[in-house]
Amino acid sequence: MSSLDLIRSSGQIMQMAYVVADIRTSIGEWVSRLNVGPWFLLDHFTGEHPVYRGRTSIADVSIAMSFTASMNIELIQPNDQNPSVYKEHIDRFGHGFHHWGIASADVDQDAARLAAKGMELVFRAGVPTGGDVAYFTTGGTLPGYVELIQTGPLMQQVFQGFHDATIGWNGGTPIRPFL
Repeated sequence: MSSLDLIRSSGQIMQMAYVVADIRTSIGEWVSRLNVGPWFLLDHFTGEHPVYRGRTSIADVSIAMSFTASMNIELIQPNDQNPSVYKEHIDRFGHGFHHWGIASADVDQDAARLAAKGMELVFRAGVPTGGDVAYFTTGGTLPGYVELIQTGPLMQQVFQGFHDATIGWNGGTPIRPFL
């Protein structure tokens, strides 16, 4: 299944994400130990109209993405000490696994469904590929958060490009621009 087909499968886990202390060092580890790459790096991301726990957020993070088979891997490094869903996790649990990303054709509808299951909305923001992302507590014994990721034509195109770059990757240019 290509990433494009996977992303069209709304409601499916399509991403695993990790918070890291140093994004370039972490990319190097994924490349050297697991042969995952290339990585697409966005040095600064705050989101459009970001809201963290009911308040406007000014937190800035670096984000890197790659694929291994049909699974998108995301690395996130906070660039400041401002309150965020990422800093919250690091303060409570340290660096490591942060969230599962679930493809969503309708973030509002899926957010209502997660809230009805007892999951709490923690963060929501617009993203450069269109639509919103929304993070929820898992409300139980599952670790980390659940992120709803809005699907759409640009998101599908960008993620397909990330995925295609990993097919037959020979180790060259391990870090590339996000967009």
